[in-house]
Amino acid sequence: MASPAPAGAARLTIRLVLIGAVLVLALLPLLNRLPPDSALYVSDFIVSITGKWITYAILALAIDLAWGYAGILSLGHGAFFALGGYAMGMHLMRLIGPRGVYGHPTLPDFMVFLGYKELPWYWLGFDHFPFMVLMAMAVPGMLALVVGYLAFRSRITGVYLSIITQAMTYALMLAFFRNDMGFGGNNGFTDFKELLGMPLNTDAARAALFYASLALLVVAFLVCTRITQSKLGRVLVAIRDAESRVRFLGYDVTQHKLFVFVLSAVLAGLAGALYVPQVGIINPGEFSPGNSIEAVIWVAVGGRGTLVGAVLGAFSVNALKTWLTTVAPDLWLFALGGLFVAVTLFLPRGLIGLFSKAPK
Repeated sequence: MASPAPAGAARLTIRLVLIGAVLVLALLPLLNRLPPDSALYVSDFIVSITGKWITYAILALAIDLAWGYAGILSLGHGAFFALGGYAMGMHLMRLIGPRGVYGHPTLPDFMVFLGYKELPWYWLGFDHFPFMVLMAMAVPGMLALVVGYLAFRSRITGVYLSIITQAMTYALMLAFFRNDMGFGGNNGFTDFKELLGMPLNTDAARAALFYASLALLVVAFLVCTRITQSKLGRVLVAIRDAESRVRFLGYDVTQHKLFVFVLSAVLAGLAGALYVPQVGIINPGEFSPGNSIEAVIWVAVGGRGTLVGAVLGAFSVNALKTWLTTVAPDLWLFALGGLFVAVTLFLPRGLIGLFSKAPK
């Protein structure tokens, strides 16, 4: 069940809360520069973990745009996120150069270890930052275009589409685990040195990546808001609620769904690209179908079909995960399942539904 947009005073309140939340987030790297004994000091860990949550919020936005407004329940957005992360990882690995363990000027360490003689053709160009950004958008976008076109043209919807996207994610995970794929196999990429000439293990780099993630979140939110409040957004909601009727009225349902699916994949890829330098590693585990399912739960908990709810869900669920995996790590999966069931039964509109008027 999608949540209706809050109206009147509730909408104004949410907007003010959003502006305040962005300002508070923007202050975190500045508070990190204060002396550790200051009452307002924010630790390196808080800045790093919040930066990671911001990228998760962008992923949640992407899922909500497709699922909440067009009814496309994708269990494969974790794959788009991971592909964007691998694009960034390839760029960071190319920048290591002779500073690697084996000192090879061109080949990453894992390629030297596996006996590669030259760089594979699909690694060419990743030493340039603009090319990496292009690939972080193009590869997830092209994959979504192909999968979406084949599925939507065949009018595959509902659980069948979810299974297809989940199978896609699982297939990519198995492929990236193979050493002969040229992506580091089980170990993936790590030991990154710098980005845009800036060492990654510094406070300045941490703050820069944090602000880049926050800027992308704001831009993504504004773009998604503009789309959902336009005529296109109304058509997408109509497709979600009564696809056959929209098709009967003469709208090209396939093109509308394909547009929003590809756009959401591009946003997920960019989020993954910003995620990798903040966590310092990318491996095939990011393709795990469980990651995609967990991201869908963020949206459901926050409030499907509201955008604000997607962001709220990503932050709240991951904050709970960070705390619970510290005090009782074995209980997290049980807590996640229980949270999803509880929200479904008692808060079908998600957390954001608390700000909405009850239906008459």
